[in-house]
Amino acid sequence: MNNSQKHTARKEGLVIQEMPDEVLVFDLETNKAHCLNETAAFVWKACDGKNSVADITKLFGNQSGTPVPEDLVWLALDQLKTKNLIENTDEIVVDYNGMSRREVIRKVGLASVVALPLISSLVAPTAVIAQTSCTSNSRSNGCSCESNSQCRSGFCVNNVCSGTATGRGGRQSNGLRY
Repeated sequence: MNNSQKHTARKEGLVIQEMPDEVLVFDLETNKAHCLNETAAFVWKACDGKNSVADITKLFGNQSGTPVPEDLVWLALDQLKTKNLIENTDEIVVDYNGMSRREVIRKVGLASVVALPLISSLVAPTAVIAQTSCTSNSRSNGCSCESNSQCRSGFCVNNVCSGTATGRGGRQSNGLRY
């Protein structure tokens, strides 16, 4: 791994909300929301195009008050690259010196008191789905539910309104679908 590589956090097409211990990032291009924990957020913010991986490692160690392994920064960069939150992602070459990502996580996790970088993501609903009524007592198929009476179809299967009692068509018995 080349610790002199300098990376720039992507800012275009993103809506960013900073929280005390995390950063929420909504990608307008992919319609995905990402939650960066404190470690991933620090690395992302430090990617200003001027700081090398070695610089970010040192800055993070100073901020946390404890030595931080460089592999921790590489793990964060790897996740940021995967989520397309770094510019020029094809320039980022992450090589864990023959170790698997899992082995590196284990190594870094055991050697560090700092939290491993974590980015949780989810896909936001499309505009059409967001406009459907999932809050009334006559919910469309696919909306969450707690009872049959909340669904337009009358079938709440595994807490989701379904067109049938089984969610797949089912068989008839006593006039009800199972």
